Amino acid sequence: MSVYAIAQGRIEDRQQFDRYVAQAIPTLEAHRVKLLALDEAPAVIEGRVEYPRTVILEFESVQAFHAWYDSAEYRAARELRREANVGTFILVKGPGA
Repeated sequence: MSVYAIAQGRIEDRQQFDRYVAQAIPTLEAHRVKLLALDEAPAVIEGRVEYPRTVILEFESVQAFHAWYDSAEYRAARELRREANVGTFILVKGPGA
């Protein structure tokens, strides 16, 4: 069953964040992760959004998510993201999961 990683953030160091993206994209491709959405200024319909940059990734399973997230390749990129961006990162189960 699919799971979805949803990241919402605010970029505080664009150059560092760009280095993160350059390292992270190949890890997504290597793990066959689907990028479903990416928006730096989404339309807010209700409520308040503290971290506007939103990314939605689709994984085949929770195990596939952890295979990517815990991989040595992504671990190095992840540290760049944490230095350049503040926000939230959650994992959501798909329908029927």
